[in-house]
Amino acid sequence: MTSDMTPGMTPEMTPHMTTPAADGFRMPAEWTPHARTWMAWPGPNPTFDDRDDLIAARMAWASVARTVLRFEPVTVVCGPGRSADAQALLGPGVDIVERDLDDAWMRDIGPTFLTNGRELAAVDWTFNGWGAQSWARWEHDAKIASHVADLAGARTYASRLVNEGGAIHVDGEGTVLLTETVQLGPERNPGWTREEVEAEIHAMLGTRKAIWLPRGLTGDYPPHGFGTLGHVDIVAAFARPGVVVAHSQPDPAHPDHEVTEEVIGLLKAQTDARGRRLEVVEVPAPTVLEADGHWADYSYINHYLCNGGVVLCGFDDPRDETAAGIFRRLFPERTVTLVDARTIFSGGGGIHCITQQQPKV
Repeated sequence: MTSDMTPGMTPEMTPHMTTPAADGFRMPAEWTPHARTWMAWPGPNPTFDDRDDLIAARMAWASVARTVLRFEPVTVVCGPGRSADAQALLGPGVDIVERDLDDAWMRDIGPTFLTNGRELAAVDWTFNGWGAQSWARWEHDAKIASHVADLAGARTYASRLVNEGGAIHVDGEGTVLLTETVQLGPERNPGWTREEVEAEIHAMLGTRKAIWLPRGLTGDYPPHGFGTLGHVDIVAAFARPGVVVAHSQPDPAHPDHEVTEEVIGLLKAQTDARGRRLEVVEVPAPTVLEADGHWADYSYINHYLCNGGVVLCGFDDPRDETAAGIFRRLFPERTVTLVDARTIFSGGGGIHCITQQQPKV
């Protein structure tokens, strides 16, 4: 999908006929009950550029899908003719549908689901390959949000904003986390002001207050392989209203030491849409500093909440159990499961990046 704005046209020149917020819809918090989880199946593309990489990716994606399936239904979108191969790795119980795909990051290419308490709706953001990056392909992925929304029976609202699901995180009570280098970056939304971005985000999500982080983790930017230019879901996420989990890099040798100190300080000084001062729970980064020849952006923040479960990124690292303990204290009623996410991170994301929740209505 491409923007419906012509060059030089500003957002206010093309107003929505109606918006989700005006129609009573909002994005619920991730910890509310889900109807199912949506994922996409890795296919041959520049992210997985040889047979071994693709096989490893499929095994990693399948491991996440099978873990989520213990808690709620899972539907995987795969490319035409790939259902049988996908089913062989996914195993029984996972639903599969075929649609044309470029890549496999359902959080970003899929819809952002909304509810009004009675009906399901979805935002179809404009997608341009994480800022039209040279390695990205998005001819088919730009249409996946619409396909998935239709399959889910959701009323769809198309947004002119170039945005992805991993670039937002909400508390379900009016607050949204954003990153300046994503929504305000010239690679995505040239010409949009901060006020215009906030207005569109609030209209789409039913939020009222945006908390802006200045940037994401170092490994999420060139020349560190595949990245998103600063998605928030690897840096900070709401654990419940008023409480944020934040990535902390304790080692001064890593450039994220300064990055995360700034982010954590900013979050601690913030209040949410209801006026609560944020409580920030720091989650230390894994001990490894480099991966694939670049600064590692391994992060436990990129977790996925499903019905009764927390699917947590694992890195075969001494801090895996430290992170698991933090999440068990935050979510005592949920089962915390560590799943090896190193292969997923080598492709540019984590477990949250490959999953997308459909809320229960």
